[in-house]
Amino acid sequence: MLAHTRSLAVFGIDSYPVDIEADMSMGLPTFTIVGLPDSAVRESRQRVTAAIANLGFRLPGKKITINMAPAGRKKEGPGFDLPIAISILAASGIIPAETIEDYFFVGELALDGALRPVPGVLSMADRARKERHSGLIVPASNSAEAGVVSGQKVFPIKDLNHVIDFLLDKATIEPVSYSHALSDNGGKEEPDFSDVRGQEFAKRALEVAAAGGHNILLIGPPGSGKTMLARRLPSILPSLHPDEAIETTKIHSVAGLLRSGGSLLKTRPFRSPHHTVSDAGLIGGGTIPRPGEVSLAHNGVLFLDELPEFRRNVLEVLRQPLEDGTVTITRASMSMTFPARFTLVAAMNPCPCGYFTDPGHSCNCTGPQIQRYLQKISGPLMDRIDIHIDVAPVKYRDLSSDLPTGEKSQAIRKRVIEAGKIQFDRFGKIDGLYCNAGMTSPMVRKYCHLSSEVSKLLKSAMEMYGFSARAYDRIVKVSRTIADLAGAEEIRTEHIAEAVQYRSLSGQAYL
Repeated sequence: MLAHTRSLAVFGIDSYPVDIEADMSMGLPTFTIVGLPDSAVRESRQRVTAAIANLGFRLPGKKITINMAPAGRKKEGPGFDLPIAISILAASGIIPAETIEDYFFVGELALDGALRPVPGVLSMADRARKERHSGLIVPASNSAEAGVVSGQKVFPIKDLNHVIDFLLDKATIEPVSYSHALSDNGGKEEPDFSDVRGQEFAKRALEVAAAGGHNILLIGPPGSGKTMLARRLPSILPSLHPDEAIETTKIHSVAGLLRSGGSLLKTRPFRSPHHTVSDAGLIGGGTIPRPGEVSLAHNGVLFLDELPEFRRNVLEVLRQPLEDGTVTITRASMSMTFPARFTLVAAMNPCPCGYFTDPGHSCNCTGPQIQRYLQKISGPLMDRIDIHIDVAPVKYRDLSSDLPTGEKSQAIRKRVIEAGKIQFDRFGKIDGLYCNAGMTSPMVRKYCHLSSEVSKLLKSAMEMYGFSARAYDRIVKVSRTIADLAGAEEIRTEHIAEAVQYRSLSGQAYL
């Protein structure tokens, strides 16, 4: 007897339907799965057989063949356990075959028949909606994630017996109602900018970076507060737009990082890989490519602490995502493109010992040592970073407990949100563009008009510091953000002057 069910597989951050065909025929009792299954799919034979037996059902001693179409695409993961089990039960006559044709089934089976969550369910639910089937049957732990897709009925299931009763009309299951309620990302309290004493210039630069989505580099001696400042950037970032939240959650769901029972991410991701990360770990990779740190930081922050300690080949792979906002990973059998639009925050010392720019400490590094240290960061990569900040050591008077604390993140965040609204109104009709940092060169000419006085000032700065053409665009983008923070329609000389200041470090001698 032949039975047919439907499931879904993840490809990149998107999904595609998979037909599961089960055939029972006369012959030696065997269980074969075909259609390019990986090890996890092949091992579903043991999980499915044990789960069905432990529920009290007895399979006939026949030859069982499972075909997964399209047969030319690799199938991976344990999410096919449930559709395989349902197709076998239908082929053996336990479930009427006509009751399963209009549903998509996804889930991993425990040996006792319980359903365990699987990654990538949000992408699957989005694809199931486009296929216009009656519903998507998923593990209960995945139901909140799948339920955010409007127009798609999602049925949460506890175990295999629950599915059987539902298909036999012995049990009713209310579909999960559509909700855009955002998860709290674990409910962790974010560090606040009021904890940072002094460093007002660096705080202002981070505010500009947050408002316009600009990349920023913090250079200073050890203990000056570079890491402390960077880790507080998420506290002033605006919440994710619904479209951004869905796209970001898809990536984390595919990577298996979405917490159990979670729905949409509420806060922007903050990723901080160790400097020993490989290029595949940073960009993504694998036999079947998976998203790397740059994609996991999509719509959020990628923080690279101790930037020169990263291997040069690892840093160089950042060029394309910083420029294009996407990462394309090509293998012999496939090519995948992952989104990677993030704000890069990097921190570094000015020399190997760290005290080259610290007036309170003597530097023991020789000139060649400093040059070798800094040459780990190429000029093209530095050129793609909009804001360069020299973070000076904090003075004792700024650390005194008698002084009032600094401005709270909530107050800074309000200004960032207001500037974000201006940008959203400006780019509202351009799909996928939410901030000034994402403007292309034609957009810079269109939205960043410079008066003759402003152009003259920028020309002088370009000639004085030898800025490149790319640096010109980035200075104008930063000045546009500064103008937005000030509520100004036109870019004025003070806005350009501040933007230039963010690329002309006092420590230019070592850059």
